[in-house]
Amino acid sequence: MRSDRARHFIDLSRHDGDHLRHLLDLAGRLKSGAPPGRPLRGRCLAMIFRKSSTRTRVSTEVGMAQLGGHALMIADRDSQMGRGESVRDTARVLSRYVDAILIRTFAHDEVVELAREATVPVINGLTDLLHPCQVMADLLTAMEEFGGDLRRLRVAWIGDGNNMAHSWLNAAAQLGFSLRLACPSGYGPDPEILAHARAASDVELCPSPSEAAEDALVVATDVWASMGQENEQRARGKAFAGYRVDEGVMARAHPSGIFLHCLPAHRGEEVSAGVIDGPRSRVYREAENRLHVIKAILLDLIGHAPRG
Repeated sequence: MRSDRARHFIDLSRHDGDHLRHLLDLAGRLKSGAPPGRPLRGRCLAMIFRKSSTRTRVSTEVGMAQLGGHALMIADRDSQMGRGESVRDTARVLSRYVDAILIRTFAHDEVVELAREATVPVINGLTDLLHPCQVMADLLTAMEEFGGDLRRLRVAWIGDGNNMAHSWLNAAAQLGFSLRLACPSGYGPDPEILAHARAASDVELCPSPSEAAEDALVVATDVWASMGQENEQRARGKAFAGYRVDEGVMARAHPSGIFLHCLPAHRGEEVSAGVIDGPRSRVYREAENRLHVIKAILLDLIGHAPRG
């Protein structure tokens, strides 16, 4: 049974391994055609976007429609929240209109406050600290490739110690797979999140991308400068120069290893065109799996999720 703290989907570390495995299994079954009917008929989801989006917005809108529900897009420029209305007032008002709220924003504390004040479930569509829905899609992609026992995974994260790295760390802690991270000096992950993962699973910081990628089944990366960091692009380009995932790095991975990237990607920066467009890349299946994962999360939070 889920604990009260799992009423929202904000942080993978707030869900035990059994619950995460249930969501991944449900996402897989949804991808294969289940469930019949329209289990979210009459349900409405508010989507607050303080950051621009392609995959999060489209997958969520399509997912709600496929399940029979309706998603309302609230862009920052169109909302009172974007003009200074408090998170508390926004949460309490929206809770009287909709069945759940998804938010994609900068400050993680904003999502935490929204969940605290709302009386409906809140989903983290991305913050500067965490990106849990994306890593769940990555894990579903890995399960499709290597089978359902995630403890067998060896994952390499190469690049910025950002929201993706943090969510990979949280996933490793809850699901028990091995994770190796190679980040430039000064750009490592949050020490508290790293310490928690190290205490729970086989997690190491590596001095180079090649060492992190050694025998990895999954090699993953992200852009060097995320949204809101555009003014750091030049400095980051210098710091990350040796952290490109190229054919040499992938040669160190397991022969069956795959490449993942949450997209959008900058070919020639964090990844070579030969890798992201090559036979070991699964980035488009990974992007598709955002749809099946968000459907599973929505069903789990506001629907009647089918049991296998």
